[in-house]
Amino acid sequence: MTGLRVTPAREQGRDRLYVSLPDGRNVAWYDRDSGRVSLVSERHRADALAALAPYLTGEVTVGPPPVPTSADLARLALHPDDDLAPNRPGEALHAELDRLPAGRRFRQDPRRAELAAQQLLGDSLDRLEGAGWRIIHSVPLPGADRIDHLAVGPGGVLAVHTLAAHRLRVRIADPNVRAGRGVPGPLLRLTRRRAERATLALTAAVRPVLAVVGAARLDVLPAPPDVRILREDEVPALARLGGVLKPADIEALYAAARDRRTWLRA
Repeated sequence: MTGLRVTPAREQGRDRLYVSLPDGRNVAWYDRDSGRVSLVSERHRADALAALAPYLTGEVTVGPPPVPTSADLARLALHPDDDLAPNRPGEALHAELDRLPAGRRFRQDPRRAELAAQQLLGDSLDRLEGAGWRIIHSVPLPGADRIDHLAVGPGGVLAVHTLAAHRLRVRIADPNVRAGRGVPGPLLRLTRRRAERATLALTAAVRPVLAVVGAARLDVLPAPPDVRILREDEVPALARLGGVLKPADIEALYAAARDRRTWLRA
């Protein structure tokens, strides 16, 4: 059989490779951490193993999948093109920069600093998975907008906007934000608006968060009551938040958030 597609995904702290048919149905997945290939369909065993062969390392076991979790069921029900879970931090910026002509790819571009900030923050957010959080990066919104990171966990749902401010002084006076000598802009207003759109799409309360990455100094006067402002080294403290969502609610919201079609009503 030809046309099998291998798609990487990171779920609940596990790195997986899913094998799907041309129509989007999954026939197997490879869990890198456990070294196990789970076959949804024994009929596609040989083809699935052939597709995964370049990625298999060490001793590998092959067999039927374990009893699926709710996250597994949500993943299996989605067409790969509609699943946002595999998105990397700054996925949209990766695509924009990759489209640049070869001669411009190595020139200084402010989007590269933005991408580096989203990658650093995204890696920190991904480490919250051990505390029961689920993270989705680069969530597309209608109108070419996006949410840099969406975090769903015991402390609720957070729509995180990343501000790249390497070695700059950042001054925040609601609603304006100024980085270095740049012109102040209503970044808090944009951060709130994205959270409002996420609330509409998920039909659940979403709190706006502005994450300032790499700033030499951060001044916030006064602190806005509705927007959480944090530096990149404060992300681990989110693991201590709780009392808002139960595990079943987290999985249900995560399943909805990872479906690209959910955001069409944002």
